[in-house]
Amino acid sequence: MGFLRLPILILLCSQAFSALAASNDQNPIVNDDGKNTQAKPQLALTVTASFPESEELFGIKLINQRPTTALLSFTNKESSAMTIMVIGGSLMTLQPTPQIIRNLTATKFGVEVPASETQTLTYAFATELMPQDLRLHLVSAVQFGGKLYTIQAFNGTVAVVEQDIGLFDPQIIFLYLFLAAAFAGTSYFVYSTWITTFFPQKRRSGGRGGERGTKTSRVGKKPDIAEPLESPTEALATAISSKGYDESWIPDHHINRPEARRVKSGAPGKAKVKGRVD
Repeated sequence: MGFLRLPILILLCSQAFSALAASNDQNPIVNDDGKNTQAKPQLALTVTASFPESEELFGIKLINQRPTTALLSFTNKESSAMTIMVIGGSLMTLQPTPQIIRNLTATKFGVEVPASETQTLTYAFATELMPQDLRLHLVSAVQFGGKLYTIQAFNGTVAVVEQDIGLFDPQIIFLYLFLAAAFAGTSYFVYSTWITTFFPQKRRSGGRGGERGTKTSRVGKKPDIAEPLESPTEALATAISSKGYDESWIPDHHINRPEARRVKSGAPGKAKVKGRVD
């Protein structure tokens, strides 16, 4: 039945944390059987709290979305051992009548503190609230002599602040890239939809393919340059200078002589001679 007693114990402790948020008295709450008891008013136990990562010159700062670590030192001044069962707390307003803003998660420890010894426990919690000043109230449930006591561990003012954002924070870089892409897409849409209509569009050259080909050939082909004609005197001088005489005075049959035809000799001639002998 031990595993059934633990949720009941945590529930009773959380109710006790809320009920004793504005009180500094140390009173027992319930015993192991879950019944109300009237025990001695105080327990010889001192608790000191420190916040090594959150304490600054102007007080304790709770940074949103970043775990806050509290070191709680329990000094047992009783003659026998006691057990630190649960540590929890709450955040309250600073008004004359405090109001609970948020209950912190209760953490189970079950650590025994021997007589005349000190035991330090680490309690971590995180916040995600609007930046403001609040009162932090931490209490612990201590079992001693078969009874359960609630001991105040810390009760002070804290400041809830946002975490510092660096220039090279991955979330900030992703945000910049997303905004840049959205701006570029919107600008291109506006330009292609409205701005381009104000600029005159260039007309494409019309006509059929043959006309375009003719125009291209006309443009690409260089004009032929006519060579100047030679006069008869210049032609005669050119002919005399190349051959050394004037061919115009020589008859054509002397210049272009007919070629002599070759007559085949051999087999036909021998056949004629052989016929005669016969």
